[in-house]
Amino acid sequence: MTPYANLGGDSGVSNYEIGSNFIKVEFNTGAVYVYDDVKPGTSDLDQMKALAISGVGLNSFISRHVRSNFAYKE
Repeated sequence: MTPYANLGGDSGVSNYEIGSNFIKVEFNTGAVYVYDDVKPGTSDLDQMKALAISGVGLNSFISRHVRSNFAYKE
């Protein structure tokens, strides 16, 4: 996994992994959630990938828009 830059300084996200049709997000608790092109869908997935790469806003986006709409928890 790639360490999340956390440029905002207060993210609950620690690491992420991007695939062609998914993103895995590891939170500071150690929990890993997988989001894909079905759950939450392509539009949200693309936004999450961009936020992960930019290193800011991913946790907020998940909290506000995606919530529990994930494919599965590892």
